[in-house]
Amino acid sequence: MSRTLGIIAGGGAFPITVAKTATERGERVVGAGFASDTDPTFPEFCDAFVWLKLGQLGRLIDFFTAHGVTHVVMAGPINKPRALDLRPDWRAAKLLFSTKTRGDDALLRAVTAELEREGMQVLAPHLYSPDLLAPEGVLTRRRPTEREQEDISFGWNVSQSLGAFDIGQCLVVRERIVLAVEAIEGTDAAIRRGGQLGGAGAVVIKRPKPAQDRRLDMPAVGPGTLRVMAEVGATCLAVEAGGCIFFEQGRTLEYADANGIAIVSLSSSAS
Repeated sequence: MSRTLGIIAGGGAFPITVAKTATERGERVVGAGFASDTDPTFPEFCDAFVWLKLGQLGRLIDFFTAHGVTHVVMAGPINKPRALDLRPDWRAAKLLFSTKTRGDDALLRAVTAELEREGMQVLAPHLYSPDLLAPEGVLTRRRPTEREQEDISFGWNVSQSLGAFDIGQCLVVRERIVLAVEAIEGTDAAIRRGGQLGGAGAVVIKRPKPAQDRRLDMPAVGPGTLRVMAEVGATCLAVEAGGCIFFEQGRTLEYADANGIAIVSLSSSAS
């Protein structure tokens, strides 16, 4: 039986990339998106598509089941502050009441369990674009300074500890002082807050949480991340090699070099 891929599409171009690759592989694509997040052109890349509101888990599963979905990926970010305004259907409400915490990872694991109960296998979206994973090493012409390297080492360990509580994927540090930790506001807002509090020279760290299911919510960086860093004078970005999706690498690195920003990709065991 040929694979029918269900794509739960958040924002950005990533869902379209996944849909194109799946189609090239001969897979049928069934999409679901959210009007306030999903690219309005995304339905054009699907064999079947439905617009949903946040919290319509039952409708999502019914639609995927009706169209014979066998595998599912979640691709692209969802506006997290808006998630507080969701109006869950009965199936989503039941799921919410069953979870002990409401962190990103806990909720996504619970949704995944519901999909898999219905016989759909949840896959990592980067399986459709492995070239997007950050390679290891210093990726820019400029290497981190000694002071930036100290901040990276400090923040890397702090991020590891905070991640155990299902908190954030982004940390902003300067002079070994934590300026901002990503919460519901998202990476860009966390970087802006950290830069405003600490001034120029901040280091941004972006990595997965220790027990994070990497099929569901891989951290991501790209040109937009670098633009926000330049806006507040942040000078260095550290990501986890193989654990972070790196969109438009060439364009991002070119922008970083032009603005004197160092980017380093470290192994998960770095300290």
